[in-house]
Amino acid sequence: MKTFFKYTCISILLIGLTSCENAKVEKNIKMYSEIWDHIVNDANLDLINNTNFTDDITLVTSPENIVGIDAFKDYYSNFINGFSDVTFTIVDVFGQGDKIVKHWNFKGTHTDDFFGMPATGKTVDVDGVTLVKMKDGKIAQEQDFMDNMVFMQQLGIVSSPENVGIIDNLYKAFGTGDIPAVLAAMDDHIVWNEAEGNGYADGNPYIGPDAVLKGVFSRIGEDHEYFKLADIQLHDMSNNQVLATLRYDGKLKKNGAKYNVQAAHLWTLNNGKITAFQQYVDTKQLADADKK
Repeated sequence: MKTFFKYTCISILLIGLTSCENAKVEKNIKMYSEIWDHIVNDANLDLINNTNFTDDITLVTSPENIVGIDAFKDYYSNFINGFSDVTFTIVDVFGQGDKIVKHWNFKGTHTDDFFGMPATGKTVDVDGVTLVKMKDGKIAQEQDFMDNMVFMQQLGIVSSPENVGIIDNLYKAFGTGDIPAVLAAMDDHIVWNEAEGNGYADGNPYIGPDAVLKGVFSRIGEDHEYFKLADIQLHDMSNNQVLATLRYDGKLKKNGAKYNVQAAHLWTLNNGKITAFQQYVDTKQLADADKK
């Protein structure tokens, strides 16, 4: 009976300790989640203070850690002030003891200075994970992990490796007459400009795939017995752009005139969609063919 009583007391004690530990973790998670929600979504940098963070709050980063409330606040001001239309979501969060793991998502539009980078107007949508250490109910240390390459690609600092493949598939679709596939590669608000002096430049800029279809593609089909793209070479550029050098091989219906001229296309992409197009072509040769 004494042994039973002894083990019963120990069990009750362990259950009590576990319950207290769980309550502490839940309290830390609640405090942490609410503070970062207000800091980012409400753009309230003043919450980075010694009420919510330890005086030596440390952001573990390379090449050196960021230590102290003022330095920590300055660092995150780049995100708060550099982006508008911000949505910060904690996808999942869990903890053990004084440690918290947070899975988050950050969306926003780059409309102001960001670590010295002027506004690009680009939108970002990135996921990341943060490892957190709490101390006496305050945030003491953080370490962020995210795909910086994707982040830089979305800002246009580094071009996406998929861009060339997207444009290559577009030209292949155009070559087989699959215009719906060509239009599907375009952003809903694509800005399309024909070369100045080209007969189809009268509608510049064409906004949206439907305008491109009616103002350019349909007119090319109506005006030509055949119109082909040849010798296409693609060049990956910075700022999520692709340059294509090629030749137009065409024959006009109205006078049977043929032409074979050099051309270049500059494509701009964002998140896998074409947002802008600029044509460069020998418009004199096109005009001469039209007058024959």
